[in-house]
Amino acid sequence: MDNTDNTLSPIDMDQHSGKLQIQIVCEAGHRPIDAAVVKIYNSTNPDTLLDRLTTNISGITETIDLDTPPLEYSMQPPGPKPYSEYLVEASAPGLQTVTVEGVQIFPNTSSLQMIFLPRITENSENSRRIVIGPHYLYGGYPIKVYESEVKEMPESDDPFVIAIPEYLIVHDGIPDDATAIDYYVEYRDYIKNVVSSVAYANWTDATLYATILATLSFTLNRYFTNWYQRQGYSFHITASPAYDLLWLYGRNIFDNISLAVDYMFNLFLARPGILQPILTQLCRGAILDCPQMMSLWGAKALGDTGYDMMYILHFYYGSDLYISYTNVITGLVFPWQGTELKLGSQGGNVGALQKMLELIGRVYIAIPLLGEGGTFNSQTEKAVSTYQEIFHLPVTGIVDAATWYSITSLYNSLIDEERHCK
Repeated sequence: MDNTDNTLSPIDMDQHSGKLQIQIVCEAGHRPIDAAVVKIYNSTNPDTLLDRLTTNISGITETIDLDTPPLEYSMQPPGPKPYSEYLVEASAPGLQTVTVEGVQIFPNTSSLQMIFLPRITENSENSRRIVIGPHYLYGGYPIKVYESEVKEMPESDDPFVIAIPEYLIVHDGIPDDATAIDYYVEYRDYIKNVVSSVAYANWTDATLYATILATLSFTLNRYFTNWYQRQGYSFHITASPAYDLLWLYGRNIFDNISLAVDYMFNLFLARPGILQPILTQLCRGAILDCPQMMSLWGAKALGDTGYDMMYILHFYYGSDLYISYTNVITGLVFPWQGTELKLGSQGGNVGALQKMLELIGRVYIAIPLLGEGGTFNSQTEKAVSTYQEIFHLPVTGIVDAATWYSITSLYNSLIDEERHCK
């Protein structure tokens, strides 16, 4: 692939933009940093400050517009880089300054850059630098070699249950690289990161949804079959696209991809008579360049033509493939009961919601504190709406599955956290 960086003139760049918001959190738990200072530079000119922002009490900056290349660069390969790269520096008293280099901004997109600030300790550095690698469709990554989409499993007397893990252990390198770091990554965050890294966020919904489903199924197959553990490794999946899917530590996540994953994360792809998620593999090529895998550019072309996600999936993986789901999610203190909670709702599930929001509201103080009355009143509705606004969910004041799982995930993180940012 031709990766020549054809730099655009300022006139071209001014005609196209994407949006970016930054959220700053203490690395010791999901605790927002109020009044953190955020500086933004263009990676091609890191000595010129573009903007200086300050986080609010929820650790979030205002959303800003940043220049990008033209939209058509995202629409067909090969060509100039379809995104601009920015450098974001975050600092706060008592915490290390973190610089994220290579934040990818596409035209007609909105994204969130989450930055975790570590504490300064006696033995720590005062700063940390994160460099985000190039996008899968632009970088010169190795080609994925096709492997069997169904794995042989050892016989077991345990009942057959497909469960969504709370966390994945992601090995940031090839399997045999003992120097690569293993990261504990929340399952939904992993999926959001991969899809943001392998597909362009300004593609059609049908193409993005097909990519999300393929990513979910591939990932769940690796987890369910214990593919790497049965080979003697301690991780669930690698970040190498030669073996698995590209995952880029510290990258920004696009809002449309994030929201779609929040509503789809318990889905996977299955075939009749096969008791495991299908290892649905991806490649960069054109429509028919990689047999038995889904071509990302080919899926994009089909989406542009008006085909829906199921047509795209059937085109690449066969017509017997179907969408399945599981309601078993590990690690949840309060499982989802399947009924939306809204103004006037009553019962134990409302009490659990209020208990979780009560704890979260002590950390994210924009969320009003609640009692545990067991009735979904106007104060509960306001707390839910505020939570949804902070965490990039549709602001409805109604707790659906996506909002419930988001709240329970953060609640789990907070009750497990023993350290605090002062």
